[in-house]
Amino acid sequence: MNPRRRSGIPRRALGGALAGILAFAAALAAAPAVADSDDGSSDGTITWSVRPADGDGADGRAWVEQTLDPGQSATERMAVQNFSDEDVTFQLSTADGYFRDNGRFAMLESGEESTAAGTWIDLPDEVRVAAGETVIVPFTTAVPGDATPGDHAAGVAASILSRSVDESGASVGVESRIGFRVMTRVTGEVTPSAEVVGVDASYDTSWNPLAPGSAVVRFEVENTGNTRLMIAGSLDAGGRSAAFPGEGEVDQELMPGDRRVIAVRVDGVWPLFYVPVGLDVAASVTGEGEGTRVDPVRVDAGVWALPLPQLIVLAGVVLILGSVVWGRIRARRRLQALLAEARAAGRREAGRNEA
Repeated sequence: MNPRRRSGIPRRALGGALAGILAFAAALAAAPAVADSDDGSSDGTITWSVRPADGDGADGRAWVEQTLDPGQSATERMAVQNFSDEDVTFQLSTADGYFRDNGRFAMLESGEESTAAGTWIDLPDEVRVAAGETVIVPFTTAVPGDATPGDHAAGVAASILSRSVDESGASVGVESRIGFRVMTRVTGEVTPSAEVVGVDASYDTSWNPLAPGSAVVRFEVENTGNTRLMIAGSLDAGGRSAAFPGEGEVDQELMPGDRRVIAVRVDGVWPLFYVPVGLDVAASVTGEGEGTRVDPVRVDAGVWALPLPQLIVLAGVVLILGSVVWGRIRARRRLQALLAEARAAGRREAGRNEA
């Protein structure tokens, strides 16, 4: 396929490391985490939650959004709620944030060193929360004077270390943590931009000759600007269309420099030898300036879609019809031969009678 690309959207491989066994996601900020206790609690279970807060408690936000000048600082709060029936000391941490390939937010593992917005946040090392109580913990974001304009991601979390026994019988420590994202927009020139690259189209054939197949397009979107972007769009193929992200799918957010592969499927596409494909990708700014549109991207391409099941059926029908026609021709010829033989026999008999 030789796609034709128009307009532009920006590039960098998705940074960050896999979150591994650490349970952290923005969606979990409002849900309690559960871990086994290592200090002999009554039922061995510790349950807690971490949410953005004001001076009175959790304020309903899913995460923190803030806009600061270079060199400026601001104080926010987190509410650590202990649902278990014992007092617990939680370790508090902050780290650089990133979006995984599946579109969900995460923060670097405890063993990985933060080098960006995760180093801007100062919070206590730990907090002790009584059973059934909530403690409000302030934390401060201090933006360096040389910070680049645009969006920067970090996360804050509360964690505990629990212990389990592996197959060999050795004691293994497992860190469980939950938190939320802290998104900081550094003021200055904002340049949202995105680019679509690596468009590849394919066709999935349905071997049921009475059913259409599916067109699948995979492409990479790069955030080449300095703001967080929300990616959406649609795919047209063979007169059918599909929007992305689909219903129930995770929103596709990209931090500056992020690059993500997205696959879109359009069902109900008949294999008409060559199927034209049109991909429309729209990026919009999230956070401050939300809804600001970036120049959309249109990619026109096509995919070969050979109607193999239909051709096989057609070949079978042709063979059957050919066999029927050939049988009729042979029967007609046999009848004609018998008639000719009968006429010849009649002539011979008439000749004998005359003689």
